[in-house]
Amino acid sequence: QVQLVESGGGEVQAGGSLRLSCAASGSIFSTDAMDWYRQAPGKQRELVARIYNSGRTTYADSVSGRFTISNDNAKKTVYLQMSTLTSQDTAVYYCKFRVQRIRGGYYQEYWGQGTQVTVSS
Repeated sequence: QVQLVESGGGEVQAGGSLRLSCAASGSIFSTDAMDWYRQAPGKQRELVARIYNSGRTTYADSVSGRFTISNDNAKKTVYLQMSTLTSQDTAVYYCKFRVQRIRGGYYQEYWGQGTQVTVSS
């Protein structure tokens, strides 16, 4: 089984920064993509950022230019550097990995448990 554990959430004032981490444990042969999602109260979960195995990244329009996704494949970890935070960024942030556990195996998706980010004005 693959488990993802997020860390780095907390409360920060508007304009501040936070760095989230998500580390995977368990056997992984390859990772197709690593994602960060968020879900604010009363809203649907939305994709915030994605980093592909190639290194290509994509961002939601609402965070482009303020958030940066990166990873360390050797550590099986993905990061989300968040800057210039606003109250609109308040949400539970989740990581998701799409992985192949064995060579030639099918891809599976795993989610972290979520970490709360609260931005106070």
